[in-house]
Amino acid sequence: MGAALLQLALPLAGIVPAAHAGNAALSAPSKAGWRWPVDPRPWLIRKFDPPARPWLAGHRGIDLAATSGTPILAPASGTVVFSGWVVDRPVLTVEHAPGLRSSFEPVDSPLTAGTSVIIGQPVGVLAVSGHCSPAGCLHWGVRQGEHYLDPLQFILDRRPSVLLPLHPP
Repeated sequence: MGAALLQLALPLAGIVPAAHAGNAALSAPSKAGWRWPVDPRPWLIRKFDPPARPWLAGHRGIDLAATSGTPILAPASGTVVFSGWVVDRPVLTVEHAPGLRSSFEPVDSPLTAGTSVIIGQPVGVLAVSGHCSPAGCLHWGVRQGEHYLDPLQFILDRRPSVLLPLHPP
């Protein structure tokens, strides 16, 4: 078993390494009940940029800075619905209620379809990929049916800022 998968297997078995245990406060769930899939909070490398039409080019998720071997955490509780290769990279997809699906790539995972996961649980490790060369990144996409959604809406308050008077009339 490779070192990265061994590091993943310990938390999956309920054993949390000391180095990870102290980070819980850094990625507490958002008001929507979701959390970052990487801990601590990662840098956003590329934002969500959906195409105008489903068949056009676009960026149907976000890219988060991370290096190969970084543990990937479930952003919300759910069930693994896919774990395998898509074209040239390993992909993991978790279905959350109500009908939302998170996909992560490139992610090596020992989990199989039908496995239940809880928020914050390690679900895999970031694999080597040329997607964000040379630094590396996690691509995180969220879909509801066939519609791609901005994953940031589940972990950040995306409402516009509104200035209010200091003293109401």
